[in-house]
Amino acid sequence: MSRIGKVPVAIPAGVTVQVENGNMTVSGKKGKLSRIVPPHVSVSVSGDRAVVSIDSADRANLYGMYRTLLANMVKGVTDGFTKILEIVGVGYKAESKKGLLHLSLGYSHPVLFPLPEGISADVEGNTVIKIGGIDKELVGETAARIRSLRSPDAYKLKGVRYRGEKLVKKAGKAAGK
Repeated sequence: MSRIGKVPVAIPAGVTVQVENGNMTVSGKKGKLSRIVPPHVSVSVSGDRAVVSIDSADRANLYGMYRTLLANMVKGVTDGFTKILEIVGVGYKAESKKGLLHLSLGYSHPVLFPLPEGISADVEGNTVIKIGGIDKELVGETAARIRSLRSPDAYKLKGVRYRGEKLVKKAGKAAGK
């Protein structure tokens, strides 16, 4: 049995958790999230706590995962999630306009990145992008897709990176012996 799965999820004031017909719905001040729950996983809500349980021990691999998914949904509708990306490079910049992210990443053309529904992008100082939303999975996926447009170069350390990401610079080709 999962140690994480046994811990009940605290439900703060203003958040409602409903489980009906295999669908778990969490709504709060920032929005509403829903996720399908497999038949062998059950979620019971009592007061300000939600408990995830399974019907048999051989299905324990999903036990802790669904408890964490529920906890992330509760945190998302109360506080939201953010990922911060930094753009490093001469002439590299970003701009946010009407659901599109305009990126200049050293290519011969600007890159237009459409933001998924429910995701916001704030650009600070042309080089810092704050990706925000209530769905942790979608925020992380969007940040990863933006990073993949120009991954950090190991030789010049230019590109799009997460804030706090540690990069190791490789030595270039030796000039001679």
